Amino acid sequence: MIIDDLKAYAPIYLATPYTKYPQGIHIAYRDAALIAARLIMRGANVYSPIVHSHPIAMTGHIDPLDHTIWLPFNDVMIARCDAMIIATLDGWRESHGVAHEIGQFIAANKPIFTIHPDTLTVAKYGR
Repeated sequence: MIIDDLKAYAPIYLATPYTKYPQGIHIAYRDAALIAARLIMRGANVYSPIVHSHPIAMTGHIDPLDHTIWLPFNDVMIARCDAMIIATLDGWRESHGVAHEIGQFIAANKPIFTIHPDTLTVAKYGR
């Protein structure tokens, strides 16, 4: 599968690890932003909760790890997105947030894909 195949979905929810990212949350934000930018430059309509919420948390002095703040907003965005793509960055399998997001997309019977963060190779998600 190639990125062009993702253009049928809009918007696409980009799931990435955050608290479980081995290099820390600031690098998690940077890496999510880089992947989102690369996808956008290839014509995919991507929404990244990390890219959206991390700078808000940092600038607004909001706890970036408080799930009572961030999960309800993410759930609204999940409802709006047509598909999910999981960047297979270190820590994604251990991420409680990514697991929650996968569960939401499965419950909604929406397509889920994975993407390699370096090659941008896309595959259908399989547990």
